[in-house]
Amino acid sequence: MTESEFVELFRKLGARNPKMWAQSQLEENLPQLARLLFLRQAWKLVVRENDVNWISEARQIKSDGPGGDIGPALARLLSADCLERDLTKIVRVMQWRLLSGLCQLLDDPGDVERDFEDVGWRLFQGDEDERPISVMGGLAESVLETDPTGREMRPSP
Repeated sequence: MTESEFVELFRKLGARNPKMWAQSQLEENLPQLARLLFLRQAWKLVVRENDVNWISEARQIKSDGPGGDIGPALARLLSADCLERDLTKIVRVMQWRLLSGLCQLLDDPGDVERDFEDVGWRLFQGDEDERPISVMGGLAESVLETDPTGREMRPSP
């Protein structure tokens, strides 16, 4: 694939600086396309801005199942005049923090217990036989850049 084809592909996928992503893919041999695709998929797990549908869905979770305390908690918050859009903002920020933390954990395991200092983990791009091709590092540094709103989790104007 040529640089201009990569630039167009990154642009089509919504990369903020498609030329930078393409050049890094080609010149530094980094799996930038795989990184961007992973982060796009990960952001789909974060509540969309202004989406309050998750609240009614969460309230349907059975009270005796995993996460079952969310329904009563939401009911109490909403009965106390908490706005659904404010709940969405809180949840969205907390989900972004979790996404960033997990991406950081993939890059650096941090302080693991002394007996397990040789433990680490990585995310790899795999081939068609699921064999690792290349490490997809530096995910945490691109989480904000790939925020679907384009505002890097800053408040809407």
